[in-house]
Amino acid sequence: MSTDQSSPTPSGESVPSSPDTRQAVKEGQGNTHRKPLGELVDPGWAKALAPVEPNIHHMGDFLRQELAQGHQYLPASRNILRAFTIPFDSIKVLIVGQDPYPTPGNPVGLSFCVDPAVSPIPGSLRNIYTELTDDLGLPTPSNGDLTPWTQRGVMLLNRCLTVQVGKPASHRNKGWEEITDEAIRALNDRQDAQGRPLPLVAILWGRQAQSLEPLLTKAAIIKSPHPSPMSARYGFFGSKPFSKANQALESMGTSPIDWSLT
Repeated sequence: MSTDQSSPTPSGESVPSSPDTRQAVKEGQGNTHRKPLGELVDPGWAKALAPVEPNIHHMGDFLRQELAQGHQYLPASRNILRAFTIPFDSIKVLIVGQDPYPTPGNPVGLSFCVDPAVSPIPGSLRNIYTELTDDLGLPTPSNGDLTPWTQRGVMLLNRCLTVQVGKPASHRNKGWEEITDEAIRALNDRQDAQGRPLPLVAILWGRQAQSLEPLLTKAAIIKSPHPSPMSARYGFFGSKPFSKANQALESMGTSPIDWSLT
């Protein structure tokens, strides 16, 4: 995956990343044109995120400041809002991550997912694959691309949508949490034409993800320790999140997820 950052920030503004232009960006950022949120994300998500659209533009300002100060960030700008390109009303399962992988070439804007060319697969994702095989008997995927899940109704959302290169958790408490919390509230509050909640299962791995449980009052919750190599053996392995998610969806009267990746 390219880490070129000359594509738009979350506010839709083009950000050149060469050292010669960073000061110009810093000085002129107030005059640049901001694209409407509807041009950056799924129309349903644009409506759902309207209350925090100013926050999204603020994060664009923050990322331009990062570049102006010589701090490269991940993922590539075109992928920062990728999780919100999935149709809002199609989402049946939410899997929450913490923040993007801080290694260039790895993060692609979806939690736990990496570019298909990445090798070796990150440890947390390897453990997810181990549990996937043990839970459902599926073959171990050959790469770390989870995109097929998103095409079947799974949202892979990081709590923070960017990170400094090589510095895990560096963009926590900078403003992303307010945006992703609003996204989770919006998912929780969806209704069908009869005013009934739309089916939603939230898979919450680790304490940070589980802190969001109060926002998910209408969702089925599946939780366990994080799949990180440091914690997976303390309850992630054997937790059967994929079969439990499908059982919950079927109990809500909707079709299960096809979790296969090969």
